[in-house]
Amino acid sequence: MTVLRTPRLTLRHWSRTDREPFAALNADPAVMEYFPAPLDAVQSDALADRISARLDEHGWGLWAVETPDGRFAGFTGLNPVPPAIAELVRGEPTMEVGWRLAPWAWGHGYATEAATAALRHGFGVLDLDEIVSFTAATNLRSRAVMERLGMTRDPADDFDHPALAPDSPLRPHVLYRLSRGGEPS
Repeated sequence: MTVLRTPRLTLRHWSRTDREPFAALNADPAVMEYFPAPLDAVQSDALADRISARLDEHGWGLWAVETPDGRFAGFTGLNPVPPAIAELVRGEPTMEVGWRLAPWAWGHGYATEAATAALRHGFGVLDLDEIVSFTAATNLRSRAVMERLGMTRDPADDFDHPALAPDSPLRPHVLYRLSRGGEPS
């Protein structure tokens, strides 16, 4: 199992003790503002199970993020781009970097720091040529992280998320790209 370390964070496999803070994070309306709805505890546990199974299978994925004091902050990592999204944008991207952190972890640079480690792993170990990230167009906080990571956006790649209703304000999505060699140092 791959564990990534940064100056302030550990990206690791999930543990049973992560489930309660993860459920609280997924139930928080501020965290889930750019998702269709908050998750209840059963949905959150199911998501944690899927994430954990992917880590078991591949050795990489959406790692649990832990701060130096041992506190679970959320997740960050790499995930295959869903085919329904990939076919909507130029080049059919295959891998995304993503994150979801608890509000207490916002504003400390943790998302950028953890995503930088995930990008290094993706380009260096997994030998990927490109990694993308996408979010609702109105999610300015995540877009700022993408830009800090050196990712760039071409409006031609923006898309309407196919899983969201046509009248949903979250349906318009932006896609950012980063190619090998452009990752943050």
